[in-house]
Amino acid sequence: MFDRRLIENFDWGFLVVILSICSVGLVILYSAVTAGYDGTDLHPLFKKQGIWMATGFCIMMGSVVIDFRELDKLNLLIYAICVGLLVAIYMFGQLGGGSRRWLVIGFIRMQPSELMKIALIVSLASVYSDSVSMDGLGFRNLIKPAILCLIPFGLIVNQPDLGTGLLLLLIAGSITLFVKVEKKVFFTLAGVGLSIVPLVWFVGLKAYQKNRILTFLDPERDPLGAGYHIIQSKIAIGSGMLTGKGFLKGTQNALSFLPEQHTDFILSVLAEEWGLAGCGVLLILYFILLFWGLNIAYSCRNMFGSILAFGITTMIFWQIFINIGMVMGLMPVVGVPLPLVSYGGSSVVTNMVGFGILLNISMRKFTTT
Repeated sequence: MFDRRLIENFDWGFLVVILSICSVGLVILYSAVTAGYDGTDLHPLFKKQGIWMATGFCIMMGSVVIDFRELDKLNLLIYAICVGLLVAIYMFGQLGGGSRRWLVIGFIRMQPSELMKIALIVSLASVYSDSVSMDGLGFRNLIKPAILCLIPFGLIVNQPDLGTGLLLLLIAGSITLFVKVEKKVFFTLAGVGLSIVPLVWFVGLKAYQKNRILTFLDPERDPLGAGYHIIQSKIAIGSGMLTGKGFLKGTQNALSFLPEQHTDFILSVLAEEWGLAGCGVLLILYFILLFWGLNIAYSCRNMFGSILAFGITTMIFWQIFINIGMVMGLMPVVGVPLPLVSYGGSSVVTNMVGFGILLNISMRKFTTT
């Protein structure tokens, strides 16, 4: 029998926040791709993003129908499919920009590493919900989660896509701290992490990745090369001042001084045209979104659902944090998109799936088993 509480508990407020961010994202993207565009019709990238937004919305609403607890039962299947897609990249992946990150299936061009974020969160939530302890998890409890995390991490970093790989580690680390670990485990892992930093620098990083980090520390060392992105982004942000130059009037964007203005550096377009005021509106919407997600995690009576909601919320948080840090020159450029704002079908669909799961958990937060 259908439970009326599902309709009564549907989170309309959360849906409004999501759609508000989508609307702001489309406006910013329109400006990013239209300024300097000579065509008479809508820009093709804007059309594609609109299609992906609509597709993502349908998938999000479809995600609400199936009980989130079914994901607990299907977690290994979901994980295996996403890992399989990552492996398939090495055989059938499309090469672009010096990396092999995309699969083309029919008319769909997808980035499996984006979907892997959701798969990892679901798997970790399933594992941790069965082993959570008031005293914290020991080393033995972390063996399986570590394996689940390191397999996709290795596959993604080898594409190479260091940004998404590090994002998986940040998500996994956040979830692990959320469920609590023993103090000796925390300090041991922190010590090991710090000790392997030199090894990662001299052995693990490729030359262009080292160059990105050095450029982050000193953008002026290569102003026309690796430092160009950060310098132009800072100019765009600073020139916007308090209220910006006006819609479609950003010179850094229109004159194509700003690289990747529709993807990684789209926040710079917003800052130049709408200034601090426009950025403030988007940040407030993001803050409400994150606060709402944490509240869903806190109020859920089901342990799997609580961990799952927290994991999805941290996924959104780290994407926002890293992207904003990138465009402001506070973090190295690692290619992490701004949720629901940057152009990209795989990113939009992945985030929409995450929001659908959050809505699902919110509707069923009264369940305990």
